[in-house]
Amino acid sequence: MTDRAVYFVDERTVDVRSVDVSEPGPQELLVEGELSAISSGTELLVYRDETPEMSVDETLDAFDGSFEYPMRYGYATVGTVAAVGSGMDEEWLGESVFAFHPHQTRFSIPATDVVALPDGMSSEAGALLPSMETATNLALDARPRVGERVVVLGAGVIGLCVAHVLAGFPLERLVVVDPIEARRRTAEELGADDALAPEDLAAGSMDADLAIEVSGRPGTLDDAIDAVGYDSRIVVGSWYGTKRAPIDLGGRFHRDRIEVVSSQVSTIHPELRGRWDRSRRREVAVDRLERFDPETVVTHRMPIGRAPAAYDLLDTSPDRALQVLLDHT
Repeated sequence: MTDRAVYFVDERTVDVRSVDVSEPGPQELLVEGELSAISSGTELLVYRDETPEMSVDETLDAFDGSFEYPMRYGYATVGTVAAVGSGMDEEWLGESVFAFHPHQTRFSIPATDVVALPDGMSSEAGALLPSMETATNLALDARPRVGERVVVLGAGVIGLCVAHVLAGFPLERLVVVDPIEARRRTAEELGADDALAPEDLAAGSMDADLAIEVSGRPGTLDDAIDAVGYDSRIVVGSWYGTKRAPIDLGGRFHRDRIEVVSSQVSTIHPELRGRWDRSRRREVAVDRLERFDPETVVTHRMPIGRAPAAYDLLDTSPDRALQVLLDHT
């Protein structure tokens, strides 16, 4: 069997190439890929050549180093351990694992970069672990309080996972905003009290205490400012890459003392690091996943050989495609 990997080779151009896979080294595992999830946020930035000149996540060994074509990218693969390197317990063999690894049918990876999935968790659910962990991190950064009015802007996979997490909080009102009607319906199924189109937001109409911006569109920050009230806070989970938009900071933003902060899953909030680390956060994300039906967000499952069509679908038809999975078998 020829091992294959997805490569970003130019703007809006993806190729599936044959790759050589080495045997696992010391403290490594050989994983046979089953499914991988395409991120419609970061990966579409790479696909559209909208990433700035910077390195990729340096905490993960599987990436190619920088956002330069040609490159492999992706970080949500589920598979089965087929072999172990020296120093590894053979009990790993046959284990279903999640790996922070680009889309590839087979690969060797340090055991520290995989997560053993709980018994009974489906591969589809496991592939959503990064999205649920990002949503968990957003909740930790946002610190929603009892009785607050909260608005989530963006009902992509991350926004819907955020809605799922926040639906368990004793909020006064949880509202999700998105231009796509089907996604608004899904948000309500996941526990949102209301789901609105962006045009239905009027300045000050919600008087929200907290807004979480995960639309991927920088202009949505204006909607977030419109949605919140005096002495409120906005948490930005989107990575905009090179995208830019004029933001109105000359009006009520200044007088209303609105706070804007960033959230990024590669780190834990500095004030929480005394009691929280990645392992604890991941345990919480796995617990949330066990209460989440992946079919709520998975709209397409395509063979890895059709990766070019999968990215084109996400790029051109966001009204039809939400979470696309690549099948490696």
